[in-house]
Amino acid sequence: MTAPPPALVWHPSPNHGERRGAVDLLVLHYTGMPTTAGALARLSDPDAQVSAHYLVGTDGTVWQLVAEHRRAWHAGLACWRGEHDVNSHSIGVEIAHPGHAFGYRPFPAAQIAAVQALCRGIVARHGIPARNVVGHSDVAPNRKEDPGEGFPWPAFAAAGIGLSPRSCAPLPVPPLVRVQAALAAFGYDLAPNGSCDLATRNAVLAFQRHFRPACLDGVFDGDCAGRLADLLRQCGCEPAAAGLSIP
Repeated sequence: MTAPPPALVWHPSPNHGERRGAVDLLVLHYTGMPTTAGALARLSDPDAQVSAHYLVGTDGTVWQLVAEHRRAWHAGLACWRGEHDVNSHSIGVEIAHPGHAFGYRPFPAAQIAAVQALCRGIVARHGIPARNVVGHSDVAPNRKEDPGEGFPWPAFAAAGIGLSPRSCAPLPVPPLVRVQAALAAFGYDLAPNGSCDLATRNAVLAFQRHFRPACLDGVFDGDCAGRLADLLRQCGCEPAAAGLSIP
């Protein structure tokens, strides 16, 4: 049974501005703070200069801090599919969670149910495509890890929120420059330069956190290639055209 949309508690944050584009992204975060109360205070503090449209507590309570037509300040330096002003094009949802710094742990069931119901409404209202439902680590892989490898992305994809690989059959790994091109074609901000640099490793780690959380090693192997090829097909992109053709 589909959960109903959660009731919202209005808790206005002063940290927002004018949008400079239409909404076509949904970005999910964890707060990375020990308590929900601390996160709510920070997201509402004018000195902090950060905010999100929504905060979901561990018990499923949903606070709305910024109206959806306004630009919340949640993504920071970020990029997805060539768009660098992620804040102007996105709805940001913060999930109360201690994060990796304070003891990464499973998300409570009540919280996940509330996040899923909230996101279902956001995606429907704005017509956000599945490939544009992302984590903070996807749009800022050099800085962020959230919502992390424990977030139930496959369950969200099954509910019509985002993507998950449907086939994980391994593929041969092409040369690095083509791996980079394929990751960039999917959405990651990565230059196809053939260099095994930190930016490439971080993009691969972000991909693994979202789509292959069982092994986070930053190495793009055949399993990753198979998953990425499947995701590209789901987006209507032929993997060969994106760089994943077999040599």
